[in-house]
Amino acid sequence: MWLYGAHAVTAALANPARARRRLVATEDGAERLAGIGDQPEILDRRALEELLPPGAVHQGVALSTGPLPAESVEDLAGRGAAATRAAVIVLDRVSDPRNVGAVVRSAAVFGALGVIVPDRHSPPSGGVLAKSASGGLETVPLVRVPNLARALDALKERGFWCVGLDSEAETNLDPATLSDRVAFVLGAEGTGLRRLTRERCDFTASIASAGSVASLNVSCAATIALYAFSQST
Repeated sequence: MWLYGAHAVTAALANPARARRRLVATEDGAERLAGIGDQPEILDRRALEELLPPGAVHQGVALSTGPLPAESVEDLAGRGAAATRAAVIVLDRVSDPRNVGAVVRSAAVFGALGVIVPDRHSPPSGGVLAKSASGGLETVPLVRVPNLARALDALKERGFWCVGLDSEAETNLDPATLSDRVAFVLGAEGTGLRRLTRERCDFTASIASAGSVASLNVSCAATIALYAFSQST
């Protein structure tokens, strides 16, 4: 697996859990890696691009690596139960790696414990997702589960309130009503939350809007939800 882009590669090199197989860079790209202690193999731009998917926005740096160690939802829920406050993002069949990566990035910014996705209908943790996460994938676990409904049950058993975000919900998301442990559950654009996922939520809420567009991109909605949680202290 190849990771690419300055932020994604630099963060991966700083993560001791990330295997390093081959680090390559153009001469310009190598300057972006200055000071990290790892010397890249210098390639010309064409040779580097032959290693990567077509259209990869690589900024002249790439790292061949293995996947990060898998983490379970029980591990995540346990850490949340031990914390004073904790937030988790749960994505219900969000298939665009750029959207998932952007959610991971926001989770890293706001200190969320992790992002939970189903095994099926979710993108791999490859270059596109890692680039969109801008290094967040190295600090925020992307936890894959075989059954999303059971994962929500596991979170609820450890004290999390599951809040489904739905643009048609009558109640607006209000920081004052959020508990100290929250799992924000978001569905794919267009289809929204599946029935079984919605039924596992303690309640649903919408994000108040004043414009002509009724709903937000899933990554934007996740960011607003995490900001609301940060204001609920």
